[in-house]
Amino acid sequence: MLSKTGRTLGISCGLYLTGLASVFCQNEAAKYHRPEVVLTDEAIEIHESGMLFDGHNDLPWMMRTKANYSFEKVDISEATSFHTDIPRLKQGSVKAQFWSVYVPATDDAIAVVQTVQQIDFVHKMCQTYPDVFELALTADDVERIVADGKIASLIGIEGGHSIHDSLRVLREMYDRGARYMTLTHSKTLAWADSATDEPKNNGLSPFGKIVIEEMNRLGMLVDLSHVSPKTMQDVFENTKAPVIFSHSSAKAICDHPRNVPDDMLKATAENGGVVMVNFYSGFVVPMEVQKETNRQFPGNVQLVADHIDHIVEVAGIDHVGIGADFDGVGLLPKQLEDVSMYPYLTQELLNRGYRREHIHQILGGNVMRVLRECERVAQQMQTEADETKN
Repeated sequence: MLSKTGRTLGISCGLYLTGLASVFCQNEAAKYHRPEVVLTDEAIEIHESGMLFDGHNDLPWMMRTKANYSFEKVDISEATSFHTDIPRLKQGSVKAQFWSVYVPATDDAIAVVQTVQQIDFVHKMCQTYPDVFELALTADDVERIVADGKIASLIGIEGGHSIHDSLRVLREMYDRGARYMTLTHSKTLAWADSATDEPKNNGLSPFGKIVIEEMNRLGMLVDLSHVSPKTMQDVFENTKAPVIFSHSSAKAICDHPRNVPDDMLKATAENGGVVMVNFYSGFVVPMEVQKETNRQFPGNVQLVADHIDHIVEVAGIDHVGIGADFDGVGLLPKQLEDVSMYPYLTQELLNRGYRREHIHQILGGNVMRVLRECERVAQQMQTEADETKN
């Protein structure tokens, strides 16, 4: 048994080591503490003159869980407790938005019903606030709606579980307005492996490849956020159209399975696709800092810009965009806490020497190019099919 002196010495050593660890954590995190970004008139003008086209916002699910889809319970034309409402969308100069129609990752038919409810909500939002939102089905629609001063509203399905292994359901979702589908969410499917679950298919199954072909034929963007690297690789080998990562960041900076490794960034460039950077602190802050600070460091707008820098360095300026994941995450970087804050990212990019035209590409030009090319591929495939029939 330790003497009182020994116990005191042990306690002192323990406190000393704890103090050293605390200092180390603070020093490690301190590398990522940077002065706040200050908005300038130049950055505001560049931001507002571009087309901010965000790849992923979970307001529909937030409205389901907090308001039972009722705009009487939560009127988004006024300030809300969410990340998203109309005043702040306008303040952030959001021009086009993919609204995520997420439902929990189950493999039963209820997911289909719940996804249809989510899609119906986006339609309802456009009908309730027609002076603010309008449903967009094509790239031309996006440009027309933005020119009219409204927010072009597109629909993205978050997870292939929502089609319940049915091409017919996939087509019905497209007919209802869905213009991308994330192949998986958190769980592996019978036809595609998730990034955050055990693999079953070594990427895509034969049926999974048929799903990709049908999405190409329809003109529905293939979204590779949430899927495993092998699934990514299989998609690149089978798709005829460019892909998107609707809300993923760079794995080289934050080593999280939800982020995109460098070899897949290069494959995205070869494919002509776009990686739309996620703002969630858990996907932005380097993992070593998260571990050392017990995940208490939210990061900042400069860290998000670091991810953009890395994607530009590896894949090129033509292959990066924005997919913030607002209202789908719990912790966000400083100066990017809600949809009003996008101009701070534009300012940081300007501070780093990005030219106006490159900032406009990142804000929305790149995803618009991908959307148009996806439509072109679909038209070509449909024409070739008609010619074969004749």
